[in-house]
Amino acid sequence: MKAIVIESDKSLSWQEQPEPPLGADQVAIAVRTTAVNRADLMQRAGLYPPPPGASEILGLECAGEIKAVGTSVSQWQVGDRVCALLAGGGYAETVVCHADHVLPIPAGFDFIQATALPEVFATAWMNLFMLAELQPGQKAILHAGASGVGTAAIQLCKAQGNPVFVTVGDQAKLDSCMALGADGGHVRTEGDFETAVKEWAGKTGVAAILDPVGGNYLEQNIRCLDTDGSLVIIGLMGGRTGSLDLGRLLVKRIRVIGSTLRSRSDAAKAAVIAQMREQVWPRFEQGILKPIVHSTFPIDQASQAFDLVASNQTTGKVILELPS
Repeated sequence: MKAIVIESDKSLSWQEQPEPPLGADQVAIAVRTTAVNRADLMQRAGLYPPPPGASEILGLECAGEIKAVGTSVSQWQVGDRVCALLAGGGYAETVVCHADHVLPIPAGFDFIQATALPEVFATAWMNLFMLAELQPGQKAILHAGASGVGTAAIQLCKAQGNPVFVTVGDQAKLDSCMALGADGGHVRTEGDFETAVKEWAGKTGVAAILDPVGGNYLEQNIRCLDTDGSLVIIGLMGGRTGSLDLGRLLVKRIRVIGSTLRSRSDAAKAAVIAQMREQVWPRFEQGILKPIVHSTFPIDQASQAFDLVASNQTTGKVILELPS
């Protein structure tokens, strides 16, 4: 098979690689499309190695057709059109993954649309509704609201009855988020977001914050949370350190949760996928939720796709398409 390989100079090349072996509880997928996530950029830079046992090949999600099933797999058949959450390996013609990490492509969706679903919707659902336990009517802040995760989270919150406030990099991104259903927002070049949040949310603050920024957002985040609120940190684009008033943390009984999806156990990921299939997937076929795709590149132009994502000029997902 062919796959994207990270060369010693960090360039990306499309070249022959051995096919991965198929485990008893796995399926093999003939990959049609995959996607660019921030984790892929970090892995290419040497900052985010794959979890133990995961493929060294980039790619945390894909869509395609099942080409083989393991001896213990009964829920999938060869030829099924699927998308999947991966620990790695998606930038290849064939990928193997646990059968419980696979989802059917929603009716009417093509491979490009389907690839835009697994990673971002699983990340948003797990962190907001499983970890932060956001309840209907409670308010949330979504930093990087125009990102893949952000655009998924806006839609999920709207569907679940949660008003959301987003922070973004420019006015065009804010307009896109508002069109998706965000209830308020702030452009980060216009100063601190705390004042804008408090004008929007009132004195009580918000119940949950989904934060891929970290760094100097920490203190403002804590001040924006209501009593018993949850801050879920899923990335560190703004830095690894920040100041924190521990007294405020105690008085407000705030939970600060560090969260990654990729390194979770197979069972933990399967639990997320099971909830997705039951509570999220029907909403795609009903038209309540939709994938947000910014652009598509042939996989041999992965470097250009990475540059685009790194530029922070995208809204939604950047997709890589494999030769048919």
